[in-house]
Amino acid sequence: MNAQAKSAHQQREQQHTEPLFLTVAEVASLLRTSSKAIYAMAERGQIGGITRIGRRLLFRREVLIQWLGQKSNAIAEGVKR
Repeated sequence: MNAQAKSAHQQREQQHTEPLFLTVAEVASLLRTSSKAIYAMAERGQIGGITRIGRRLLFRREVLIQWLGQKSNAIAEGVKR
């Protein structure tokens, strides 16, 4: 198996083991902030991928990762200027 095929295989395996949705606590841990800050960001519409089930907030992992990528790209472009 070549390196590219091995990498693709590892990505597929990782997708099957990682949850589709993240809890507020998991998002807070990922962003190194508090759950209270995540609730505030959700209330202000500053974070995407939110699914509400009753009063519970869940975040789509893929949307959150894309959002983080966009934020880091914007910061990198700002540094280049």
